[in-house]
Amino acid sequence: MKRTMVMKVNARRPEMNRIQVAADVIRRGGTVAFPTETVYGLGADALNPKAVARIFLAKKRPPDNPMIVHVANKEDVYRLTRKVPKAAEKLMNELWPGPLTLVLKRSEVVPDITVVGLDTIAIRMPNNRVALALITESKVPIAAPSANLAGRPSPTTAKHVLDDLAGRIDAILDAGPTRIGVESTVLDVTTSPPQILRPGGTSYEKLLSVLGRVKLHPVAMADKKARVVEARSPGMKHKHYAPAAELVVVEGELDAIINRVQELASLYMEKGKRAGIMATDESEHAYNADVIKSMGSRKDLAAVAKNLFRLLREFDDEKVDVIVAEGIAPRGLGLAVMNRLRKAAGLHVERA
Repeated sequence: MKRTMVMKVNARRPEMNRIQVAADVIRRGGTVAFPTETVYGLGADALNPKAVARIFLAKKRPPDNPMIVHVANKEDVYRLTRKVPKAAEKLMNELWPGPLTLVLKRSEVVPDITVVGLDTIAIRMPNNRVALALITESKVPIAAPSANLAGRPSPTTAKHVLDDLAGRIDAILDAGPTRIGVESTVLDVTTSPPQILRPGGTSYEKLLSVLGRVKLHPVAMADKKARVVEARSPGMKHKHYAPAAELVVVEGELDAIINRVQELASLYMEKGKRAGIMATDESEHAYNADVIKSMGSRKDLAAVAKNLFRLLREFDDEKVDVIVAEGIAPRGLGLAVMNRLRKAAGLHVERA
């Protein structure tokens, strides 16, 4: 097993000597986990097929699950793609750097493995100084899915990365917890109107305000098993974000949610199972279970999104057998939170 080098860096003023060490690993075909504003990514040279193969190997990632390519300047987008529609240019000008990934037609310079053989490529420019410094110093676009074992909750700290990938990757740049906590929104701009394939850090409402027309792919809602033949985005085909414990999500009006969540937790505990409840600040006091944790206030969706993956991992640390989670309204960042929760539960969703 290889030794994974961990380098602490200042999130606001990254130490360039440490960034250069990590960039050298990328240029030599290695793998580096690094923070973005959303979650930690596991990066490698997007134009080096052997380097990209190391990401799949380290993560045990399904070979049909495409990656997002991260860039530090807009010029790279024109090199990696065949065509950049006007809608994409508008979004790049108004919302980059930021938690928005654009799906475009790929150019011939992109290896098949990076896009799992698709004729499209997913690209974004992260709004994070460490990430941008690493991409700039590496002098290559960086392919980077989340830095976790495939299917596990995404990592929002360097410790989460180590828990999953210690000894499997070359290096980690540790700049503390990520700011947003759920991945970027993936928008397919090869279709008219553009279509959200995965909700995330840029809300549907924000995209609508910029473009006027935006569609939601059925998979983005994650409320039923929509058939996906070809995944143009990460998170479309496979079970994602899942803790080791069984997860049930309860949705509806808050009073009804509270009653059903407690009923389910009590049923599991009567069967001898260790039950956890993932509540909100408004309801945390109403429950009785082995472990109770709050995602945050329903009035602060940014906090809920930031806490989500951390809490799923903490429930596993507490060795619960089952987690019963409250649903929230799928509006704004709530749409991204519910997409992750529903997928983590394998679509085991109850309507209260």
